[in-house]
This record gives sequence, structure tokens and C-alpha cells, in this order.
Amino acid sequence: MTDSRYFLCIALCAAVGVLVSGLALEQHYRRDSSSFCNINATFNCDVVNRSAYASIAGIPVALIGLFAYLLMMGLAIFQKKKAETPALLLLLSSAGLVFSVYLTYVEAEVLRAWCLLCLTSLMAIGLVALLSGLRVRADLRGAAR
Repeated sequence: MTDSRYFLCIALCAAVGVLVSGLALEQHYRRDSSSFCNINATFNCDVVNRSAYASIAGIPVALIGLFAYLLMMGLAIFQKKKAETPALLLLLSSAGLVFSVYLTYVEAEVLRAWCLLCLTSLMAIGLVALLSGLRVRADLRGAAR
């Protein structure tokens, strides 16, 4: 895969993350109605987005995710020519992935409810981490030659 395709795929995955983080942030503050992904007791974004785990020090997790995805998208679009960008994307996405896996554990074991927006975000950050890891590996192999 060419450099431009790696970065395009990363930017698209980050754009999905921006979208779902924005929707989750809206639901976090919208207390007057149920979200569109409040399907049943098992799949209920309201339970997740309004739980004690939805904020860190008063900052909504969805807002943190929104900024992180915007940063990754910006790097993939505007800084793709810089040699350190793939490693920086890998670092950011790996941290995001670890946090997303933790939140998924909370959904499964503590809240016992799944948020479709959160699961979509988990998929998006996982793909960004995978793609940036592949790019870093390709760069390291190229440097070793």
C-alpha cells in the first residue's frame, strides 16, 4: 500500500471517530430524551454515556475522543510527509486503543450495557492503530535495507 493510501485510510477512520465522538458528546449533554441507539437493555448508549465512566475530572470522554481523532486526522492529512508522523500516530492510537479497551471492559462487566457509538469508536481507533503500526513497520524495514 502506498503512503498516500495509508494516510487516507487513517484519515477516514479518524473521521469516523470524529463523527461517533461528536454524536456521543451530543448524547452526553442531551438529558431530555433517549438516544437513537437506545435499543434495549443490552444495547443502550444512554446508560453508557450518562454513567460515572463517561467523564474524567468533569471532561466528557467523548470530548477527549473528539479532540484525539481530530488530531490524528490532522496528522494524517497535513503532516503525512514528516518522517515522525507514523510513529506519532501509532503512539496516539495505541493510547486511545488501550483506553477504549478499558471502556469496553467497563461496558461489559460493570455497566452491562453496550454503546454502539463506543463500539464503532473502538473499531475506528483499532484500525488507526493497525494501519499506523503497519506504516511504522514498513518504514523500519525500509530503513534497515
